[in-house]
Amino acid sequence: MKRFQEFLYYYAKTFRDIAKNSSILTTMVLSVLFYSFFYPTAYQAQHAEALPIVIVDEEQSTLTASIINAASNSPNIQVRAVTGNFAEAEALVKQQRADGILLLPENLSNSLHRGEVGGVGLYLSAAYFLRTKQIGLGLATSIENTLAERAEKFGQVSHFSPALSIHQIPLFNTLSGYGSYIFPAIAPLIIHQTIVLGLCMLVAGYRNTGWRTQKTEFWGLFAAVLSIGCLGCFYLFGFTFWLYDYPRGGNFTGMLLAVPIYIGCVIGFSLVLASYLDLPERAGHLIVFTSIPLFLLSGAAWPHAAMPEWMQWFAWILPSTNGVQMFVQLNQMGVPTSIVMPKLIYLATVAAILLALSYYRLVMMKSIKKEAD
Repeated sequence: MKRFQEFLYYYAKTFRDIAKNSSILTTMVLSVLFYSFFYPTAYQAQHAEALPIVIVDEEQSTLTASIINAASNSPNIQVRAVTGNFAEAEALVKQQRADGILLLPENLSNSLHRGEVGGVGLYLSAAYFLRTKQIGLGLATSIENTLAERAEKFGQVSHFSPALSIHQIPLFNTLSGYGSYIFPAIAPLIIHQTIVLGLCMLVAGYRNTGWRTQKTEFWGLFAAVLSIGCLGCFYLFGFTFWLYDYPRGGNFTGMLLAVPIYIGCVIGFSLVLASYLDLPERAGHLIVFTSIPLFLLSGAAWPHAAMPEWMQWFAWILPSTNGVQMFVQLNQMGVPTSIVMPKLIYLATVAAILLALSYYRLVMMKSIKKEAD
């Protein structure tokens, strides 16, 4: 009973210490609230729209006029200028006043009537991939519809037939939006980084005061941070996903099981790091050079299959990579828990190893030094 009372005391004491330190409170609690609105709001439009292009119309026929009119009606693009000079259009792209060029050559109508391949030129700036995708999508749809209508008129004269239309139906990201793709992937990483930074600052600050950890204090600290991390995950996966209508709740039970395992692994990792820090400020140094690499290695920004093999192995060692992939599967795809069980077992094993190591460094080593003194 006494141990349990001590545990509750240190559990509550951890919350008080976090609340007293504005830096740690901001990092572990308020930043999660801030990011839950900041990231989704930035991507609320989901799709990039009204992207500027230049059309080079060399033929100036009824066919090219139809294509230009169809392109102008596409919400993905905005026709910035129509010119007959390709060099002028290229200059606009170089000046970043346009992101693409649609070339309609002078022999386009004759090529279509004779059923020849080719004719339309599409030149896109690859400086921004999202823009390139949306411009290509808008132009492809406009050109396909216009040419299909034109081909029907000349179906008796030509053997040409337009390619079959391909209908894309997204399975999980039903809006095919950037926000509903990127935020569910980055949400577990937000929790990861806020816990690492906040807990390292807290423990490093304790150690600066000559902190001698007791067993119950260690587990009280662990339980308090576990509560904060789990509530942060439930808030993001529940309220934020609902508020911005992101795919959610695919496997609710699996998510409830996975969250404490993932958070426990992150806490163990943070405690091990904190046991080596001499100043709370050192934690900020870790965050500065790890946040972007962790996101890149998560497989959300670039698929693991396209990475070098050694980098794939290194990525899957990280708890953050397993967490990001696991929660996308559970929340967005709704996969059965059995499919993510290897990730759960790995995270639980790593959590046990890291917690044992941190317990040795923060509790047992302190006791040994105390007895030696």
